[in-house]
Amino acid sequence: MLDKFRTERFSWILLIGIIMLLFEMSFYDGGVVFFLILTIGCIYAGRKRLPKTSGKALFWFGIIGLSLTILNTMAFRFFLLALLVMVILKFAESKKNPNRIEPHLVQTLTDGEEPVYIKKSTIQNVWFGRQQTPGHVYEWNDINIQGGIGDTVIDLGNTVLPKGTSVISVRQILGNIVIMVPYDIEVSIHHNGLAGAVTIFESVEPKSFNQSIYYQSSEYDMAPQKVKIITALAVGDLEVKRV
Repeated sequence: MLDKFRTERFSWILLIGIIMLLFEMSFYDGGVVFFLILTIGCIYAGRKRLPKTSGKALFWFGIIGLSLTILNTMAFRFFLLALLVMVILKFAESKKNPNRIEPHLVQTLTDGEEPVYIKKSTIQNVWFGRQQTPGHVYEWNDINIQGGIGDTVIDLGNTVLPKGTSVISVRQILGNIVIMVPYDIEVSIHHNGLAGAVTIFESVEPKSFNQSIYYQSSEYDMAPQKVKIITALAVGDLEVKRV
């Protein structure tokens, strides 16, 4: 039902945008239509004359002129405004109903001589929305996700980590990343960020800009259980804390 509503909403936005474009082209002085035809003609003629200098000049004049014409239309501004409103609404919905990260393990057998264990995860890449691990006990599986806008919260206190190295990899555009690690687990952290604060246990970088930060706990190399954390964040804060 929700997906149908979103599809209908997008269809209405597209229909209104087309009507606005036709209205602008029909009731104005015809300059928009004339310039559109002119720039498209320049692009066509320029492609025919490539790689001559005159062909390059016509082609790029047409490309630039067509781009400027589209950018100055009411329809294009309407699409930008509608996209911004949709992003804000989606972000607000995600704050109320966060997606829960809950990996599971599926065992399958092949026709070969030995069994093959295929790990499948319910974790999905999310463009908009807050992600978090469940509040109850869950089965561990390495995490490798990427997101657009929203917060990501991973709590390792509700799972049992296997022997060896567990991996958490999170790539995100905008939002905060919070990872909670038990006291008896050693960690290594490699973080790349364009803008935002970084807090790793007691160490705080208030505002880092375009930095690559590496941290490793003292007993990491010798620990039987450890977590390797790799994060990449355009704008937002990273916090790794003990639980």
